[in-house]
Amino acid sequence: MTERTVVPRVELMLDCADPVALAPFWAGALGYEIGGGDGNPYVELLPPTSGPILCLQRVPEPKTTKARMHLDLYVPPDAVAAELDRLAALGAVARGGPVVRRDGSFNFQVLQDPAGTEFCLCAEHRD
Repeated sequence: MTERTVVPRVELMLDCADPVALAPFWAGALGYEIGGGDGNPYVELLPPTSGPILCLQRVPEPKTTKARMHLDLYVPPDAVAAELDRLAALGAVARGGPVVRRDGSFNFQVLQDPAGTEFCLCAEHRD
């Protein structure tokens, strides 16, 4: 008899002070739907088809340092400027200087959500 391999479902947890207030930003940024939860302590954001659930989790402590894990959002290179504008309209703030260019093939901009959590907007790189 062979053992069955269990493949876990991936759910990303994002700590924040107010999940209800932050949910519209991340739902809009990712194209997700706001799912279950009343913010005490969770609000789930559900992908339109497949992919990980993003769960916003209320925590009492404030964010004090750079997050150990962050989201990278990839768009086509010719869509980066428009996506930066769209994310800014949702409440994202560019952190630091201009888009970082690495070897001409990997471009990204570090941003913060309205609660100050870092994430990156990245241009899809073509190999």
